[in-house]
Amino acid sequence: MTQFDFDRSSAFPAPEDSPGFLLWHVSTLWRRAIEGVLKPLGLTHPQFVILATVGWLTRSDQSATQAAIGRQASLDPNTTSQILRGLQAKDLIERSRTIDERSKCSSLTPKGSQKLAEALPAVEKADAHFFAALNLSEINAIEALQRLANLKSDSAKNH
Repeated sequence: MTQFDFDRSSAFPAPEDSPGFLLWHVSTLWRRAIEGVLKPLGLTHPQFVILATVGWLTRSDQSATQAAIGRQASLDPNTTSQILRGLQAKDLIERSRTIDERSKCSSLTPKGSQKLAEALPAVEKADAHFFAALNLSEINAIEALQRLANLKSDSAKNH
């Protein structure tokens, strides 16, 4: 068996010293917590994100086209389409053609509004519990991650 020489290849002495590994690890733990509150409601995490995105876009009078939903949720068009079809099959959203026959706008059904009314507070409570141990400087680090996400999103749009 050959041992890999991490000391020559990595700038970090251990995985937990790598910001990328830490971000992956924390996001995995967080997703697990969120999935735990969504499963009893019959939603996956991606379904919740799309459901909340449709609710958000329509609340702020934006057109909830598949492209707008995908952009807001940072999902590719195929994934967005699959999730939208699944939510439509569960009667949580409805999709109607716009003036442009090639695109559809999504909106919450009454059942979808009710499901989001149950899921959103549950997710926010899980978020509050997950992040409760953070102090102010650690919360500021989350704001730094938001700036990084915005920079990378803007950069991706320009390339």
